[in-house]
Amino acid sequence: MGFFSTVLGFCGFGVGISIGLVAGYFLFIYFQPSDVKDPVLRPLVEQDSETLQRMFPEIPLWVKNPDYDRVDWLNKFIEYMWPYLDKAICKTAMTIAKPIIAEQIPKYKIESVEFETLTLGSLPPTFQGMKVYTTEEKELIMEPSIKWAGNPNITLAVKAFGLKATVQVVDLQVFASPRITLKPLVPSFPCFANIYVSLMDKPHVDFGLKLAGADLMSIPGLYRFVQELIKDQVANMYLWPKTLDVPIVDPAKASKRPVGILTVKVVRAMKLKKKDLLGASDPYVKFKLTEDKLPSKKTTVKQKNLNPEWNEEFNLVVKDPQTQVLEFTVYDWEQVGKHDKMGMNVVPLKELQPEETKVLTLDLLKTMELNDVQNEKSRGQLVLELTYKPFKEDEMPQGYEDTQTVQNAPDGTPTGGGLLVVTVHEAEEVEGKHHTNPHVRLLFRGEEKRTKPMKKNRDPRWDEEFQFMVDEPPTNDKLHVEVVSTSSRMGLLHPKECLGYVDISLSDVVSNKRINERYHLIDSKNGRIQIELQWRTSS
Repeated sequence: MGFFSTVLGFCGFGVGISIGLVAGYFLFIYFQPSDVKDPVLRPLVEQDSETLQRMFPEIPLWVKNPDYDRVDWLNKFIEYMWPYLDKAICKTAMTIAKPIIAEQIPKYKIESVEFETLTLGSLPPTFQGMKVYTTEEKELIMEPSIKWAGNPNITLAVKAFGLKATVQVVDLQVFASPRITLKPLVPSFPCFANIYVSLMDKPHVDFGLKLAGADLMSIPGLYRFVQELIKDQVANMYLWPKTLDVPIVDPAKASKRPVGILTVKVVRAMKLKKKDLLGASDPYVKFKLTEDKLPSKKTTVKQKNLNPEWNEEFNLVVKDPQTQVLEFTVYDWEQVGKHDKMGMNVVPLKELQPEETKVLTLDLLKTMELNDVQNEKSRGQLVLELTYKPFKEDEMPQGYEDTQTVQNAPDGTPTGGGLLVVTVHEAEEVEGKHHTNPHVRLLFRGEEKRTKPMKKNRDPRWDEEFQFMVDEPPTNDKLHVEVVSTSSRMGLLHPKECLGYVDISLSDVVSNKRINERYHLIDSKNGRIQIELQWRTSS
């Protein structure tokens, strides 16, 4: 009986399970709840920002916030550059961390804390978006959103009470929103002098600590304590408005700020070689400093003289006495045709002692090539007196641009308009077929202005200023500049002759407020003209 009871029990269990499965299947298929409603489908564009963030917690900032720009190109760049950035960042981090560690360890009676290994791993950070601010100052402000879940290898050796312990940082995650400011912007590469970094919020920092293979962060309470300690320490140092300053270049050198005055006295020339077939030469000296966009200085022309004396004095602004060089050339003036070069030489400013006048007698050379055999031929000598006077602290200009600040327009300037100021400085190598008595003709919106004529001069200098009052910015206008020669003799044959012209677009001067450029003259072989433009407004 026992055997049969057992067999029947197993059969009953199997039958019961089979009947239950079949009944459940039919109930699931044929009996569904009647209160179930179809879900409402709504386009994402109709969802509010909070709903979107719940639906897509990792959605990039450039999607959620229109102020942020997409920077996929930057992430790709960092991916390629990460092996090199890793080394550079680690070196900078160690430089910053060492004094901080040295200041903090005495409080905890720790003998030393040293980096045994420091690498950031193979996974670069990613930029979720970038916000850029525009200001009226010479600066560029950026606020990137950075997320980094890296695999760094950071090992610290800690010594205390005669014992040494090795601590390893693993599974590092950093989420931060720093503000990066590049200022001041300067006209030398990399075009900014300093980098200022600050944090707009406390960063999210998550990591693990291993000591002798054990995870210290698993100790109850230690994880939150260490995390909050790091957040507070970093925030105390770099939370806005506190900043981390990283100098890149010297702002004074980068902006080419004037640092002194060079006084050049051209005394005399001796034993110059005759360039003209008939009679002596007509020498003059032309000179300038390298790395300077200002026009060259010139002495007067001494007619028919191979031992001329000038005793003329000039002042030049010095921006970098260690690298700038005084270049000078002696020319033979020609009424028609190109002026002949009689010789040249240079004087490095670093050879001059401040506040001391140095008298130099320099041989004139054909070229500045050291091994040029043509320089062995005597071409005469030039005597100069040079004095370099550096600015004192109270005389130091605040910046190169400050010396060229654009003035405001005078009272009575139309609202929304301004004053266009045109300064005609000089022209070079303007030559007519029949006469060379140049003057400049300016034409703007039908209004014409002229400089005074210069008689028999291929390199005239006017330094004349003209003003045009306008009701609106001349963004789409052009200034017509024409060099014209007028015959000094009475007659109807060739009374006027165009020596060249140029049409200057004024959109740049409206944007930049000031432009000082040399322009090649159209319909002239080698002619150029220097024009300075200013756009002055009432504000």
